[in-house]
Amino acid sequence: MDQAEKVRTPASWVVVGLDNGGTCNNATVLDATGRFLVDHLVETPSLVTEGPESAVEALAEAFDNILALTSTPLTLVRAVGLDTPGPASATGVISSKGSTNFSQDAWHGFDIRGALERRIGLPVHYENDANAAALYAHHRHFGDAAMSTSSISAIVGTGMGGGVVVTGRVVSGAAGMAGELGHVQIPLHDVLEPDQPLPMCNCGFGGDVESVASLTGIKNNLLPYWLKRFPDHPLAAEPIARAAKLLRGYGEKEDPLALAVFGQQAKAIGRLFTIAANFTDPDAYFLGGGVVEAEPTFRQWFLDTVKENTDLRREQREVATFALVADLDMAGARGAAVAALEEVQAR
Repeated sequence: MDQAEKVRTPASWVVVGLDNGGTCNNATVLDATGRFLVDHLVETPSLVTEGPESAVEALAEAFDNILALTSTPLTLVRAVGLDTPGPASATGVISSKGSTNFSQDAWHGFDIRGALERRIGLPVHYENDANAAALYAHHRHFGDAAMSTSSISAIVGTGMGGGVVVTGRVVSGAAGMAGELGHVQIPLHDVLEPDQPLPMCNCGFGGDVESVASLTGIKNNLLPYWLKRFPDHPLAAEPIARAAKLLRGYGEKEDPLALAVFGQQAKAIGRLFTIAANFTDPDAYFLGGGVVEAEPTFRQWFLDTVKENTDLRREQREVATFALVADLDMAGARGAAVAALEEVQAR
């Protein structure tokens, strides 16, 4: 089946979801009946390294492209959902501290949501990318029960993102920074080895989840320690940044060093979920990010290890679900679209 055969035209008014990334924008369309009009990635260059003006124009082009692809008239679009990596405010103002994607001075304090809204002339609703993925994971898993259930999602990537969903809606917080699960500090007994140094996060915290459960945590903290325990390992000959990226492939082959590293990550996420169980007692715990884009046996082992290290009461364990984020490469755009649809319906 070619791409054109997979595209459906809308049966009602629609919202558009735009997921902004470091290299690409991903776009989707969701109609008012809850039907996505595309079932595959639709990517175009994001141009974020060229600065805000070029990046906003690229988002507008992604918007125009997805309407053309789905034969959707502009008059049917009620709103746009936009997600970007953080840190940013609840209204889409990029933090003055910047981030990996928005490191140029021109991005600091830039209102990306407002700029896109002015460019396309339609209401734009903003979510950070981890919250958008969490929202999609929730709605995809629960379907018609989404608005009466709750969940927590941990998204493991270069950093550690997350999202808290209660009765079908993302908890954003007063400053838009709720769900920053990577910077929750966790107890590390039985996670670290007795002689293992306290892992440090780029945010300055010691012993938060991101310092262990992220690619950055592997590179800065876990792998340097474990390579001393496995000095003859092939990764010892690689630059540490490259070794960290190669580690998942070794995990898929059940390599002892890799399993030791990923086992510590899974335990750390289990500690995070244990804390969440006592705050929100969610119906579901979702796991997303690069670690779940791995070979099925490995990702199931990782999820099972997270579950084994999440300390729930018997009553909670009987009703809680542990699952992987579905359609991960499309989750951001789809979650942004779901958030926009909820915003329109609430008006």
